[in-house]
Formats: sequence, structure tokens, C-alpha cells
Amino acid sequence: MAEGDNRSTNLLAAETASLEEQLQGWGEVMLMADKVLRWERAWFPPAIMGVVSLVFLTTEQQQRFHEICSNLVKTRRRTVGWWKRLFTLKEEKPKMYFMTMIISLAAVAWVGQQVHNLLLTYLIVTFLLLLPGLNQHGIISKYIGMAKREMNKLLKQKEKKNE
Repeated sequence: MAEGDNRSTNLLAAETASLEEQLQGWGEVMLMADKVLRWERAWFPPAIMGVVSLVFLTTEQQQRFHEICSNLVKTRRRTVGWWKRLFTLKEEKPKMYFMTMIISLAAVAWVGQQVHNLLLTYLIVTFLLLLPGLNQHGIISKYIGMAKREMNKLLKQKEKKNE
């Protein structure tokens, strides 16, 4: 039995020496980590909790960052889609495109003439910064839905008058 204990002790000593050699560069870090994990100072437990919380908070921020990137990609796709539709309209219905552009540019020119440039810039920047929140809370969808219903009512009334 003593021979088995001796062999076990020698094997343990050899493994310990091998591990010490492998971790030679990490000695100071491991000593500090040991002090922290054994709470040698009163502020170590809150520090441990803070680090763990930060790691988990970073994960939440990473997920939010992924959502933001996804939303940016969706916005870019929508913008490219509208741009393509505009050029499709230009190619397929040039008169409709021309009228749409004339009306749009006239409306922008009129607004630019009526509203001071600084106020107009303020309103545009404020709207663009509020846009994600408006979209998140469904306010944009609500008012677009209301506008669509009103447009449908007007179109139905026009159809009734034409019949």
C-alpha cells in the first residue's frame, strides 16, 4: 500500500511540476485571482459581482448591437427598394414620374420658402432622431394605417361618383 501511495505522490508531484512549467507566465495573474476569489480584501466580492454583471450586460449590449445592425440593413433595403421603384416608374410611366417629381419638388420648394432654413433643419433633424422611437412604439404604423383608410374611402367615393 505504501508503494501505491508513493507512486501516487510522485505522479502528483510530476503533474504539478509540469503544470507549473506550463503556467510560468501566468503566475502573477493566478496569485491575484486567488486573492480575489478568497476575498482577501473587503471590496473583492462587489468587484466579482460587478465583473460578472458587466459580462452579462455586455451580452445584452451585443444582442442590441445585432438588432441595430439588422434594422440598419432593413432600412437600407427599403431605401434601395424605393429608389428602384422610382426608376421603374420613370421607365414604365414617364408621365406619372414627371408629375410626381414636379409635385414633390414644388412641395419641397414651397415648404422651404415658407419656413426659415434653421427651423426647417431643426425639424428635419428632430424628426429623424425621433423616427426609431416612433417606429418602435407603433406610432408611424398607426398613422400610416389611418392615412391608407382615408385614401381608400376617397377612392371608393370617387368610384361611386363615376358609376
